[in-house]
Amino acid sequence: METLSLHQAQKLALLSQGLLTQPLVGNAYRKSVQVAERLSYIQIDTISVVQRAHHHVLWSRNSDYQLDHLQQMVKEKIVFEYWSHAASYLAMKDYRFTLPRKIAIKSGKQTHWFKKSPKIMSEVLARIKDEGPLMAKDFQSNCNKHTGWESKPTKQALENLYMQGDLMITERRNFHKVYDLTERVLPTHVDTSIPTSNEHARFLILNFLKAHGIGQLKEITYLLKGVQKEVSKALAKLKEEGVIVEVLVKNERYFTTSSSLELLNNKLKRKQAKILSPFDNLVIQRTRTKHLFDFAYTLECYTPATKRQFGYFCLPVLWDGRLVARVDCKINKATSTLNVINLFIEPSLKRHDEFMRAFNEELTQFATFNDAEPSMNYPIHRLK
Repeated sequence: METLSLHQAQKLALLSQGLLTQPLVGNAYRKSVQVAERLSYIQIDTISVVQRAHHHVLWSRNSDYQLDHLQQMVKEKIVFEYWSHAASYLAMKDYRFTLPRKIAIKSGKQTHWFKKSPKIMSEVLARIKDEGPLMAKDFQSNCNKHTGWESKPTKQALENLYMQGDLMITERRNFHKVYDLTERVLPTHVDTSIPTSNEHARFLILNFLKAHGIGQLKEITYLLKGVQKEVSKALAKLKEEGVIVEVLVKNERYFTTSSSLELLNNKLKRKQAKILSPFDNLVIQRTRTKHLFDFAYTLECYTPATKRQFGYFCLPVLWDGRLVARVDCKINKATSTLNVINLFIEPSLKRHDEFMRAFNEELTQFATFNDAEPSMNYPIHRLK
């Protein structure tokens, strides 16, 4: 069994993710499409301390990214919204692989968040069928406004219909979902045949390895229900067929492909720094991030303020092919300023001055992406 050094494993993960690679070709929009197709999913998040995660992830890989690119991809049916391990934009060409989850939810074998009300769901569906695309606010509700959107029966009905596949999100208006009948949104050329369990498992494996370079069973099935057994069987079969190979990294077994390993012949732009989203595909699986990059990362916005170590929305920083720092920053919308609250540098970082030059250059570009000016006078902390 081949052994990859930690350095090689990190490089493989980064190149597969399209980070620190050579510039993409094409106009700004086509480059964004290339990124979306490479990643296979882009997580959607509502937090807007800085630019939202789904935009941030695309910008990290395409410096020419514009905020309207995602909605243009939705309009052109290149991507669509659904659930991966979380709410995400997914490649339309992979639509059929969302059907097992939808069927399981519709049949009651799998649940999502909300209890179903067949009567309200039927009424909501009938209105959209008759009136066309609608948002949650287009439906009146008698619920107590102080209990939150979760308790609005029509909102729950919309989400249930969406999760079980009767509705799709045709666009967003001011970040609000616009729902329409799936049959009116889905392109006619899209394959809607239901994959077998084996087909689904093989897709999950090969899709993950293409996007991440190397992976383990627990990573490939991250937060996915009821698929681990079939994926384990498919891994053994794909290895037997020679489609995938096993490698050792830090004495742990990973799977990869020959085409992924060929990426190691390419170069990384090691002198470039990258400020990443907490929901970036590279770091979203924290255990993987710790093992491959020796970077213990927690998003502390969900942690009580008194227990935070690094700050509310601290962003991982990539440089020299490694995760070497984290920066807590926030946009002041009133002054259009990107305020850096604290920069924390990992103890493993040695070439401090070289890193700081690269980081400040990235900070300036990140501020521009956020339509702001950077505050360059900020506290720096060296971790021990």
